[in-house]
Amino acid sequence: MPNRLAHETSPYLLQHADNPVDWWPWSEEAFEEARRSDRPVLLSVGYSSCHWCHVMAHESFEDEATADFLNAHFVNVKVDREERPDVDAVYMEAVQAATGQGGWPMTVFLTPEAEPFYFGTYFPPAPRHGMPSFRQVLEGVRSAWTDRRDEVAEVAGKIVRDLAGREISYGGTEAPGEQELAQALLGLTREYDPQRGGFGGAPKFPPSMVIEFLLRHHARTGAEGALQMAQDTCERMARGGIYDQLGGGFARYSVDRDWVVPHFEKMLYDNALLCRVYAHLWRATGSDLARRVALETADFMVRELRTEQGGFASALDADSDDGTGRHVEGAYYVWTPGQLREALGDDDAELAARYFGVTEEGTFEEGASVLQLPQRDEVFDAERIASVRARLLEARASRPAPGRDDKVVAAWNGLAIAALAETGAYFDRPDLVEAAVGAADLLVRVHFDDQARLTRTSKDGRAGANAGVLEDYGDVAEGFLALASVTGEGVWLDFAGFLLDHVLARFVDEESGALYDTAADAERLIRRPQDPTDNAVPSGWSAAAGALLGYAAHTGSEPHRRAAERALGVVKALGPRVPRFIGWGLAVAEALLDGPREVAVVGPSLSDEATKTLHRTALLGTAPGAVVAVGAAESDEFPLLADRPLQQGAPAAYVCRNFTCDAPTTDPERLREALSS
Repeated sequence: MPNRLAHETSPYLLQHADNPVDWWPWSEEAFEEARRSDRPVLLSVGYSSCHWCHVMAHESFEDEATADFLNAHFVNVKVDREERPDVDAVYMEAVQAATGQGGWPMTVFLTPEAEPFYFGTYFPPAPRHGMPSFRQVLEGVRSAWTDRRDEVAEVAGKIVRDLAGREISYGGTEAPGEQELAQALLGLTREYDPQRGGFGGAPKFPPSMVIEFLLRHHARTGAEGALQMAQDTCERMARGGIYDQLGGGFARYSVDRDWVVPHFEKMLYDNALLCRVYAHLWRATGSDLARRVALETADFMVRELRTEQGGFASALDADSDDGTGRHVEGAYYVWTPGQLREALGDDDAELAARYFGVTEEGTFEEGASVLQLPQRDEVFDAERIASVRARLLEARASRPAPGRDDKVVAAWNGLAIAALAETGAYFDRPDLVEAAVGAADLLVRVHFDDQARLTRTSKDGRAGANAGVLEDYGDVAEGFLALASVTGEGVWLDFAGFLLDHVLARFVDEESGALYDTAADAERLIRRPQDPTDNAVPSGWSAAAGALLGYAAHTGSEPHRRAAERALGVVKALGPRVPRFIGWGLAVAEALLDGPREVAVVGPSLSDEATKTLHRTALLGTAPGAVVAVGAAESDEFPLLADRPLQQGAPAAYVCRNFTCDAPTTDPERLREALSS
């Protein structure tokens, strides 16, 4: 008999709907049941493409004897961290404070008042590597709850008090200046891996937001070292196994320092951020490699992640059937020399092995290799390689595909909208811009309520039950601002404004200018989460600061600009100390230092060729965070178009910065110079 998860919208929760464990979703009713029955709560947090979440589910949550024990002694609550990042953040902070580390699956035992008292991550079914078995943990917790209740209450109370005392120091409300951004660059230089690209050791994550900072810093200051780090890192990732050399798109991270063996799950947010990074790298350098990777990554997102409703699904699993019924990580992506021969014949298989670095001993498990593009002196026949790639892709398509998490997350769709809109505009791919518009339409139709408050997730066109958090408001506003600049449709600027009004009213601390991850009227947890650091995605804090700044540049709104400046105080504090973990915050700070510049392009119509040329030139400007409005002269579509006449009947571009405007120009070359100096 299915448990209470059968009607949820989260694919992760639905994966557990047939467990013998009597799961509850996170809800007040679950905690009421815990109080009524005087049982502790087992909180299990994971997500659908998490390998060890699947392992623990199979070993423990599908086991009848374990389920019987859980059902008798606990109220069991299952949470998808991607649906409830607030719940995940609060309890992960407790896990990390108590154990020094965290990760998923996350296993936390709570009192019926939701106060945590015992923590862990994955627990095996039998003791191993110094870890107790899951059953031992359960028996220990039950015993403590039954026989040492006072001790449990004391521990829980202390943890909650400690968390409440961990308020972060923001470093004031003053935005960073030249000095702090130079220090951040120096810090990144120290952590840079000059042999392999990227920062730090293994595992190595794609540093997309740091690269955005490096590109903007180079654009503003001309610092060649910043551009070099960005270029070399992008090339090493694109040549490595972390990039899907056949189908495009990036895996979550590399388990080694050389970008060879990835953790194979593919996340929407990584691909959206990296698509935009490579498009911006092409804009700065004209690199053919950057162009190819941006387009292939955009095509991957549209081909493999777009849902029937026009949104973008969250992720593809790392694991898939290896053809024998076993679910194995990477099975869909890796190749042995024998598999190459089977797909290509002997001669082309030998060519493919050289080109993609496939060896007899393999670079992955059981003699298989992850496809790469090793640096070689050999020149390859482009047509023959294209034929090899097409046939390998066709052969791969016959393998069992990885599972897809069809949940549409508002924030990540915002990132995808920005990436696809810009990539489509840069490379004359209107289909990509249309895909961005389709996702934006879905967000407005399904994720907005009548007051423009956001729901975080939807599935199959049905909104989930969870309120949007700060990153949803910030990233969706960012996507809408990019869409407004590309399409010339002012409605997207209006929608961004509705979202940012919520940020000002419901997420900002009036006194300090600090931002909270959850709204003032959101469900109260044991603490109100607040994390300004950029990790896998821009923090809500950085995302909101960037969108507030862009919106202020479009509209001249002083409250939005002031809120952005105050929010960047945290970048002044953290940028020089931990630049790797506040990359988007640093990129926003670069835009603030540059102005950002405001560009208005006016013409007789959007279809006029000379107008289109000026618009494209404006979009290709590298000035950090520049905003672009395009429309007919005297149009009221954008505030920036007001009082901007044609010049002697010809289309013209107006560039302003810090309340000062250049003379209007009808010459694309002069506009290009104005946006690159």
